[in-house]
Amino acid sequence: MPENEETTEQVESAPQETGAAPEAAASEEEPFDRARAEEKIRKANSEAKNLRERLKELEPLAQKARELEDAQKSEQERLTEQLTQAQERIRTVQQRAVRAEVRALAAAEFADPEDAHAFLSLDSYIDDGGEIDAAAIQQDLKDLLKRKPHLARSSGDVSPRPPRPDRSQGSSGNGSRTPTRPEDEFAGWLGNVLGKTS
Repeated sequence: MPENEETTEQVESAPQETGAAPEAAASEEEPFDRARAEEKIRKANSEAKNLRERLKELEPLAQKARELEDAQKSEQERLTEQLTQAQERIRTVQQRAVRAEVRALAAAEFADPEDAHAFLSLDSYIDDGGEIDAAAIQQDLKDLLKRKPHLARSSGDVSPRPPRPDRSQGSSGNGSRTPTRPEDEFAGWLGNVLGKTS
C-alpha cells in the first residue's frame, strides 16, 4: 500500500510543475520595443524588394531557357504535341456535331431538345471513321422518352407560326405613293427652307 501512495504523490506533483513552466516563460518575455519592430519590418521589406528585383532579372533568363528547351526538342516530339492538340480539336468538333445531331433529331418529340443530349453518352455515337450514327441516336432518343416521358412534347405543344409579311408596310407597299428620288426630296426641302428665310 505505501508504494501506491508514493506513486499518487508523484503523479499529483507532476501537474503542478508543468503548470509553473508557462508562468516562468511568460515572465521571461521581453517587453514590446517599437524601434526594434520597425527595424525588423524595414529589414523584411528590404529583403522582399531585393528578391523582387532578382526575380525581374531572372524572368528573361527563364524565358530563354524555355525557348532553348523547345528548340532542343526533337522533330518527333513536336509532331507528337501537334498531333495531340489536333486530336483534342477533332474531339471537340465531333462532340459539337453529335450534340447538334441529337438536338435536331429530338426537336420533333422533345419539349426541349437541349434536354436530350444531357441524358445520352455522346461519345458512343461516333464510329472509328468519325461518322455519326444517326440511327443509334434515334433509337436511344425513343428509349429515353420511354424511361422519362416528362421530357416529351405534350400534344398541345405546337410550334408557333412565323408572322406573314405585310406588303402594305414599307416604302414600296402602298401603291398610291409615288417613288421619289433623293435629289428631288432635297431640292424640295431646300426650296422650303430658302422660301421661309426670304
